[in-house]
Parts: sequence; C-alpha cells; structure tokens
Amino acid sequence: MRQYLGLDRAVVLAYLGLVGAACRGAPGPVLPASARPVSREQVAQWVASTAPSDSRLHRFKWLLVDERASAGGRGSARVVPDDSLRFDVAGPFGGGAASAVVIGDRAVWTEPPDAIAKLVPNYPLMWAMFGVARMPALGVELRGLSKDSLTIWQYAGPTDTVQYARTAGNPVRFFAEVRRAGELIGQAEATLKPDGAPIKARLTVPSAPAKLDLTFLSTTRATFAPEIWLPRNP
Repeated sequence: MRQYLGLDRAVVLAYLGLVGAACRGAPGPVLPASARPVSREQVAQWVASTAPSDSRLHRFKWLLVDERASAGGRGSARVVPDDSLRFDVAGPFGGGAASAVVIGDRAVWTEPPDAIAKLVPNYPLMWAMFGVARMPALGVELRGLSKDSLTIWQYAGPTDTVQYARTAGNPVRFFAEVRRAGELIGQAEATLKPDGAPIKARLTVPSAPAKLDLTFLSTTRATFAPEIWLPRNP
C-alpha cells in the first residue's frame, strides 16, 4: 500500500534540488522527517518503476571536470534487464578508451582496471545516472514515503546509507545519494523521458571535487550478441 502522508510536494521538490539549480553547496539529508518504515516488498515496487523493461543501447557525450582539469568524449552503454550493463567511453580521436561489464554491484571485468573508479565512486551511483535504482541488501533499515508523483526512500545499513527520490511526469526526475559512515560519497541526478530513456545526468563527487555530466544522444531498443559481454581483444 502506498503511503499518503502530509507533505508539501513543492517544498520537498525544491529541498531535493530536483527542480531549479542543479548544483549544490553542502546538501543536507534527502529523506524528510515524515518518512516511515516501509517493507521490502514496497521498496521492490519502487525499484521496479525505475528498471528498464527491455534491452537498450544508450549513446552519450560525457564531460568530467575536477579542480585540476577537464576531459570529455563520447560513449555508449548497453543495458539488459535486470542488472547487466556494458559501457564504453573514449576521448577525442579514441584516446583514453575505457570499457567495463557490470552485473548488479559487481564489475565482471574492466579495461583498464581502474576504468570505473576513475568515473564513479559507487555502483548505485553509476546505475542512478541511467535512472535505475538498486534493491537494498538484506537486513538494512528501510524508510520512505510516496505521495502523488513523488517517491522518496532510503536504505540505512551498518556503514552505507543510500537514498533515492523520483518524480513521475514529463520529464521524470531521479536523484540518488550515497553516504558512508555519514560522509557524502556522491550524488547522481538524471532527467528522463516518461519511457525511461535518459536525457541527461550529472554525478557530483565532493571529495575530489568533481562532476561528471552525461548528455544522451540516443536510446534505442536492441539485441546484443553474446560476445559484447567479453573483454576487448588486446
């Protein structure tokens, strides 16, 4: 059963930063105090609303900016339900190429070995850039609320806390935040079409500090050959 709690939706949206300015200074907690404990079954429904229903090929431009320099280029991501992804990125003229295959919260292979660490600090944040939420680990505390088109939920474990927010509509807006031992690891924001195709996304990592922006050029439904999941030949 969805929770319908007393909540000023406009205030919460402004508080989350899902409308208005995209950049934050020192963000506070995402989850409103009015959130209540929720079941794993309820969370599964919310996560399912973010999951792609078919295999998709995303093509995008990327730009990574930190306090020292910036780099950019083009890339692609092949996503297969429920939890498989291959990404390939490269800079101008193919320089700095990197690839990886991820299943859930585990890298099957990466080329070079630090391909993921250079771009994203955390797998839930990586998935969030494509508008996809991850299921919680067993035994964590679950809290959340849902009212009208706004859904906010949180997983609080012994060390990591993951928070999500999603607003339905046109466009769909999706937000994720990850903290470890109270320290902010990163935030991801994605803007999507109603069918889940991403339009743009931003990952903010305060410790670097760094920002990774993805601007999606196309999303197509596709069938992938088995060899696409194998590492590139040397």
